[in-house]
Amino acid sequence: MTNTKNLFALDGRTALVTGGSRGLGLQIAEALGEQGARVVISSRKADSLQSAQERLSAKGIKSEWIAADSSREEEVLRLADEALERVGTIDILVNNAGATWGSPAEDLPLAAWDKVMNLNVRSLFLLSQQIGKRSMLPAGYGRIINLASIAGLKGNAPTGAKTIAYNTSKAAVINFTRALGAEWAPHGITVNALAPGFFPSDMTRGTLEKRLDSITARIPQGRIGDENDLKGAALLFASDAGKHITGQILAVDGGATAI
Repeated sequence: MTNTKNLFALDGRTALVTGGSRGLGLQIAEALGEQGARVVISSRKADSLQSAQERLSAKGIKSEWIAADSSREEEVLRLADEALERVGTIDILVNNAGATWGSPAEDLPLAAWDKVMNLNVRSLFLLSQQIGKRSMLPAGYGRIINLASIAGLKGNAPTGAKTIAYNTSKAAVINFTRALGAEWAPHGITVNALAPGFFPSDMTRGTLEKRLDSITARIPQGRIGDENDLKGAALLFASDAGKHITGQILAVDGGATAI
């Protein structure tokens, strides 16, 4: 029988985390690295990635970074190429890069819809496909963690945020997770999604500054997520502790979707 602590160990594993230079992506990268994984982080800006690597290194985490714009097909392909060239195999893929756009549905520009869909859905599929067929499927092992959102589980109140493209994209991520999880389950690959509620990030800063009190009033725990609240859930999906879990979506939201 395996020791429980060992179930969460990631020694010898390599993880690629998109949007890994800050926010939820960096939080997850830290969690994986603290459990022994070698981490490759990616985002658009090299200076942010360098700062993130310094933070990871200070924690004793072995990491590398690759600057890439995941909204562009050629950049996603380059990211897959460079990551695999550097580390050989990718055992854990965290699809975290994402964008939102606030606008009433009747005024949302098509270019804005495409921007959100390209980054939140299209690039997630493409990178999963590339890492899957080039590393995970040949190895007969893999862990894919997609970042969905509780926004993908529901709509918005008429007086709330106007984020139809974001909500739609995250709903697509949720069913992508279910479909791919079932399809690749026979190959030793699990595919799961985290659905965070409100966490501090560049994406949520403006909303939280304006509506923090009203948001926390609708959360049973009475608070938004903190810098540690995704770590345990991410480790469950990334490690052997979650090897019999696939195609599932876990809301990490202080109970917001329970009411």
